[in-house]
Formats: sequence, C-alpha cells, structure tokens
Amino acid sequence: MTQPATPTPRRLSLLTDYGIIWITVALFALLGLTTEAFLSSANLRNILDQQSLLLIAGAAMTLTLIGGNFDISISASFINAGILTALTVNATGNGALGLLAGVAIGALYGLVNGAVVAWIRVNSFIATLATSFVFYGIGFLISDRSIIRIRDTAFSEIARGRILGLTKATWIAVVVVAVFWIMLSRTRFGRHVFAIGGAVEAARLAGIRVKSITMVTFVLVGAAAGLAGALSASRTLAAQPSDHFGFVFAVLAAVIVGGTSIAGGDGAVWRTVFGALFIALIINGFNLRQIDPIIQRLIQGSVIVAAVAVDNWTKNKRT
Repeated sequence: MTQPATPTPRRLSLLTDYGIIWITVALFALLGLTTEAFLSSANLRNILDQQSLLLIAGAAMTLTLIGGNFDISISASFINAGILTALTVNATGNGALGLLAGVAIGALYGLVNGAVVAWIRVNSFIATLATSFVFYGIGFLISDRSIIRIRDTAFSEIARGRILGLTKATWIAVVVVAVFWIMLSRTRFGRHVFAIGGAVEAARLAGIRVKSITMVTFVLVGAAAGLAGALSASRTLAAQPSDHFGFVFAVLAAVIVGGTSIAGGDGAVWRTVFGALFIALIINGFNLRQIDPIIQRLIQGSVIVAAVAVDNWTKNKRT
C-alpha cells in the first residue's frame, strides 16, 4: 500500500494560525543581531513597561471584538479614569481609592455602552463613537479643562515601583492578561462570547443570553481601560482632559495585528499579546535607529492593513 500524502494543509494551518508568533520571534532575532543596545536588559524592560497599559485594555478588547463588537470609547474611558483617579487621590490621600475610582468610571462607561448596543441595538462602532464625545465632554467638565497634578508622590509607586526588576504596572498587566486569557478559553462565558460573535441568531436560539453577555464584555473593556488610565495617572502623577483617540487605535492595532477577527467569532488573548509585542518591537527598533516618526506611521499603518488582508484571506481559505 502507498503511504498517505504528507498533510500539507496541516502545516499550512500551523503557519497561518501561529504566524504572529513566527514573525514576532523573527523580528526579535533580527533586531537583536542588527541593532545595538536592543538586547540590553534596560531596553527590554522598557518595552514591557511601555506596553503594559495597552495590554490591559487589549486583553479585554479581544473579548469585545470576538463577540462581534467594537468599543471606540476606551480612549475616553482611559483619559477620564486618569482624571478621576487624580482628583480622588488629591481629595482623600488614598491611592487604592483613587485606583478604584478609575476602574469604576471605566466600568460605568462600559455599562452605558453595553446598554446602548445590547438593548437599544445601535451599531457598536457608531454607538461608542458617539458616546466617546459625551465622555470626553465629561472629562473636560470634571477637570475644569486643566491639568491635574497628584500631590502625593508616593502614589507613583503603584505603577512605577519594581518587583524582580519589572514595574508593578507590568506585573498588573500580566495578571490581567492571564485572567482574560482563562476567562476566554476556559469558561462557559468565553464559549458564549465566541458563539455570539460567530452567529448571533444561532446563539440566541441556543439559549445564550446574548444581551447580558454583550453587556458584560463592554463593562469589562471599560473597566480595563479605566484601570489602564488610573495606572497612567500613577506613572506620570498627572492627568489632563483630551479628545485624542490614540489609545484606542493602539489597542485595536495590537488586537487586529495579533489575528483576532474584526468580523467576530475568532481570536485569542495570546494573539493580542504577540500583536502588541510585534508592534512594540517595530517602534523600538525604529527609535533605536532614529527613523523619522512620519516614516514610522506609514509603516505601522501598512502593517495593520496587511494584517486585516491576511485575516480576510485566511477566512476565505477556510470557507
């Protein structure tokens, strides 16, 4: 008897399913061989610290995207959480209470978004784009349109203090990523998120509480953005109002480049981790080589477009 053919589709699946790992490892090796100071412990620790806040929000955004929704308002949640954290710490002198205030306002904004999307049934992109402007306005009001400086310098220890050489913000990000990773891959809630993102009507007919699950994903991503904003205030000992969308774009870039589908129903938290690291390595390599920031933006944008194109191509190959 002739031996069966080599399972080429299986190898192709390994290449496409774990492609973000291979290209991240390849980029790391390339930078290590060609860029001076890249492999220094100080530089590698700096990369992890810089990505910590993005990973906190990105891990939660992964759930929202897999569930078939966007949350554009996390930039507003991030900024307002920093403002409320700074105001709370200055008013009470309690760092833990300030951190809790930041998480709470993010969760509240997530609850509002979830209600608009799940119950009023407004498209999530449009809904959270609209609520962003409302939340930004609230930020300007509660801050009196001014920079708020945190008087208690000890509050910076929450984000900038070090354990085993890494900042506490990095360790907090590790814990948050682990929690969302387990939640998505090992719980009934995670299975329901995948089901809703894959086919919402089929999920509803199967008895899944679509509205409740959707609400929870928005609350989680809002709370995560709030935690990131509170840690940002701890890191800089300051907060200020803004209507800048940069944070959400950075988070979405990490999630999408990692391979989580913008159409919903497919993705993983570990993918977001590697997506964030891949983009961080590109930026770090550019900075070490003193590449023009404009050129950096062009390449980063091209990488995101390529990631979406690859996502569409792999989906077509599977179908």
